[in-house]
Amino acid sequence: MSTASKSTDETKLAEEIVGILDADAVRVCSDDRDSIRFAVRSTGMKLRSIVLRRWALRRLLHDPAGPVKVEYLQRELRRSAGQRIEYTYPRKSTVVRRDLPAAFKPALAHGC
Repeated sequence: MSTASKSTDETKLAEEIVGILDADAVRVCSDDRDSIRFAVRSTGMKLRSIVLRRWALRRLLHDPAGPVKVEYLQRELRRSAGQRIEYTYPRKSTVVRRDLPAAFKPALAHGC
């Protein structure tokens, strides 16, 4: 699979996830190598930006339970639109830091 088609698939998946919000309020703000960012402009929502990491979208594309997870992300995004300023997938608290020694990574992955 070429890099261009991978990028297109990730972009389509990102648009599917944010598609549950009002189309007039959401637009692609930045499409870089690491993430896809959307700007949200709506007076009825507290949400102002959505950041979807490309590596997480790639993993989601190849996951057998991907469609179910996409539905979950859509529900979570809709629910958090009135509560958060920024929505990030995956959440920063679930990402294991790569700069830590290996002994700390399992504890952080489980929220300790």
